[in-house]
Amino acid sequence: MAAVKKIGVMTSGGDSPGMNACIRAVVRSAIYNNLEVYGINRGYEGMIDGDFFKMQSHAVSNIVQRGGTMLKTARSKRFMEKEGRQKAFERLKVAGIDGFVAIGGDGTFRGATVFEEEFGVTCIGVPGTIDNDLYGTDYTLGFDTAINTAIEAIDKIRDTADAHNRLFFVEVMGRDAGFIALSCAIAGGAEAVIIPETKTDIDNLIGILERGWYHKKSSAIVIVAEGDEAGGAYEIAKKVKEKFNEYDTRVTVLGHIQRGGNPTVRDRILGSRLGIAAVEALMEGKKNVMAGLINDEVVFTPFANATKHNLDINQDMLRLVDILSM
Repeated sequence: MAAVKKIGVMTSGGDSPGMNACIRAVVRSAIYNNLEVYGINRGYEGMIDGDFFKMQSHAVSNIVQRGGTMLKTARSKRFMEKEGRQKAFERLKVAGIDGFVAIGGDGTFRGATVFEEEFGVTCIGVPGTIDNDLYGTDYTLGFDTAINTAIEAIDKIRDTADAHNRLFFVEVMGRDAGFIALSCAIAGGAEAVIIPETKTDIDNLIGILERGWYHKKSSAIVIVAEGDEAGGAYEIAKKVKEKFNEYDTRVTVLGHIQRGGNPTVRDRILGSRLGIAAVEALMEGKKNVMAGLINDEVVFTPFANATKHNLDINQDMLRLVDILSM
């Protein structure tokens, strides 16, 4: 075991349900292993400002079921500059912090990689993002909660769509990845899904909707990932309506409700397992790796590999959407 005595924990980038469960696991695992643990408020911003506080076991009581993050989060432009990273390093050095656990996404891990290269600061990452777009884990922290939140809303939209013979375009989060949209399309019984990984063909989409109309479907739902190149749900709905106007068309943007709410059991357990794994990795001398779960086993992936766009969309799931839309 490496001779770490003090560790930090922070959340960075977009919040995701399950972050608090992970923070709790890091704190209690550190205490269990006789380490001091410090909370770093507001991610890299707080690190630059020296916004640290010592955490005891009671500090993380009653948070496992809460969404958001008790440590707050931020995106730090200052940390993108070497001057900001220099200041963060000096703050950690004064506090005597030997390494830290960063719960976040690819931007968080890219920052940690540069930080280690310049100043030798050790970091273990935990994948905290609802987008599920990091290589090295079957699920990222918050994804399960986000899709369940979205499905609850989509089910309700389906009720009103059916009552009024309406076509709904439902926009979900996913600026660069369509994993949320694809899961919601299958689980929500959508007629079609529009995602960034595939080129949007408006004529093909209209053909799918016409097929449903021919089969006397009383409503239709199209799930749209926010980052699709065709312009999002409003723009796609406008293009479709110009050529196909059999249904009364509506658009719903679910937005940030997908990031909030109590984490599901899966996300609470995932956060707990990966939080403990991250602390043990620091003690073992690992660095610049992300703790993930593949086939229910904890694995560690170098930050350089655990980035967006390395994870391909499942083509079989896309095929399912088409078959089930008949």
